[in-house]
Amino acid sequence: MRRRLNKISAYWWCQFVGWGGNTLMNFFFAWTYNRSINSSFVIRSLIIALLGVLLTHFMRWVLLKLNVLQKTIERQILYFLGITAGFSLLYSFSSLSLIRVLNLFTIEQKVYSFSRLLVGSTINAFVTLLVWNLIYFIVHYVQRVQKQQMDALQMQSVVKELELKTIKAHINPHFIFNSLNGIRALVDENPAHARKAITELSNILRSSMQVEKLETVPFEKELALVKDYLALEQMRFEERLKVNFDVDEDTLDMPVPPMMLQTLVENAIKHGISKNVEGGVINIVSKFTDDHHELIIRNTGHLNGDFNPEGFGIASTQNRLKLMFGNDAEFSISDVNGNEVEARIMMPVEI
Repeated sequence: MRRRLNKISAYWWCQFVGWGGNTLMNFFFAWTYNRSINSSFVIRSLIIALLGVLLTHFMRWVLLKLNVLQKTIERQILYFLGITAGFSLLYSFSSLSLIRVLNLFTIEQKVYSFSRLLVGSTINAFVTLLVWNLIYFIVHYVQRVQKQQMDALQMQSVVKELELKTIKAHINPHFIFNSLNGIRALVDENPAHARKAITELSNILRSSMQVEKLETVPFEKELALVKDYLALEQMRFEERLKVNFDVDEDTLDMPVPPMMLQTLVENAIKHGISKNVEGGVINIVSKFTDDHHELIIRNTGHLNGDFNPEGFGIASTQNRLKLMFGNDAEFSISDVNGNEVEARIMMPVEI
């Protein structure tokens, strides 16, 4: 029984409740004004209710057939008024005709002509059907607005996913080209290191392929990838590259965008360490600050020369943080301490 009730649509529930309520209201007024509630009254009330359900359902079919809800608001108003008037006349004529055939008119109704009864009944029916149409219009308007909002949210989600995939698709090729350029420099200088570097690169690519399909990865995995990359670069730079880590162990489980830290470290080496004859130092810090996961990449160098603040590394980081965290994440890059460049990321911590 419950399954059958669950299959009844909201529209039919509204129909039954609405016309049932209208019938109960007629009984209430009849009882209030001491009118006779006999079998004729009951049959008349049932005729009015059943015809109301049938004709309003037919009226709904006409509204859908004419695509009234898809028209401009001005044309909708004209259609609603015209259809309401037409069905009010049809409703009144049908109900009065049935009542007359079944000889169910009250003593008061028998005094008036059929045409006069038809006019009065049509006016009453117009008010009732107009309310029905207004409710129908409001419900569909609300549903349409909700659907548009859902469609907009789904579209934003699809666009966000496509943008993230586009950014990710550029990260690995960018990383591979830079790494291959570094290995090329080792081929003549130190063939043994070059072979080892190729093995390291293979391991890094294998790891990056596993995480690039994910929207976020644990910081511990991202950090491991960065350490492998730095080991590869230290073969090229040797003593010219020094790396320091200051990582809060509690941040290792925090989700971060894959390859983001690696991209910024790669950026620090390309625009900072490689430009200094004496090399330099890269400091990587991970800690919690005011309900945020803070990442800091600080390297020897300056924001000048061929550094482009809108280049791939910086732009991809800004775009990914914006797409994933909105305005809750922050990214900045600036000169600090006179001879260092600091990239700072603040990502919200979900509590």
